[in-house]
Amino acid sequence: MKIIKFTIYTFIVVAVFSLTSCADMLIGDEGKYDEDIYLNYKTKTVLELPFDDEWYITAGGKSLEENHHFAPHRHQRYALDIVQVINRRGNTGDGTKNEDYYCFGKRLNAPGDGKIVTVVNNIEDNVPGILNEKQAWGNYIVIDHLNGEYSCMVHFKKNSIIVAVGDNVVRGQMVGQAGNSGNSTGPHLHYHLQTTASRSTGVGLPMQFINYYADDVFTERGEPITSQIIRKN
Repeated sequence: MKIIKFTIYTFIVVAVFSLTSCADMLIGDEGKYDEDIYLNYKTKTVLELPFDDEWYITAGGKSLEENHHFAPHRHQRYALDIVQVINRRGNTGDGTKNEDYYCFGKRLNAPGDGKIVTVVNNIEDNVPGILNEKQAWGNYIVIDHLNGEYSCMVHFKKNSIIVAVGDNVVRGQMVGQAGNSGNSTGPHLHYHLQTTASRSTGVGLPMQFINYYADDVFTERGEPITSQIIRKN
């Protein structure tokens, strides 16, 4: 499948993630819907954007209309999908190679202080447009922020992760490079916050980042949403 323009790429990312997801009732431990419990959650961890330069939010927000993650997956319902764009495109050429994409191989950083509790680093990167549904997260890390919050950074480039289980990391520290592994149609970063280290038991949490620009407007503390161009202060 050739990905010719960024707008097409964005559509494919959203459509495929939506169609391959499993339905979930999203009922919390208190017998209420998760959105009733967590929708107005205030992040405990001091988080900053986990990358350098400008990136574009292809999916993010607190509703299904804004964010295709919201309904299907309980653990990642407030997740962000993020790419880099130049002149409204996410890639050069015809987009058939990972190297065509601006974000492929770019530095990714720990969004907050914590301890690495999970690392997968040996999954092959996909050919753009082809999914690896059997290893949905591909190469990824989970950071325990030691306060009941866990950061999940997903789809790293194969063998690019430079931290190990047990390592302590600090906000802004490099942890690896953006890739296209797992359930991914093209190079991007998937990031979300959840209540445990496990996909089966974790519940997704809203995440607020500090000191960043969204569409050139400074935000002291906020939550990026679909179609914003964001960068650190």
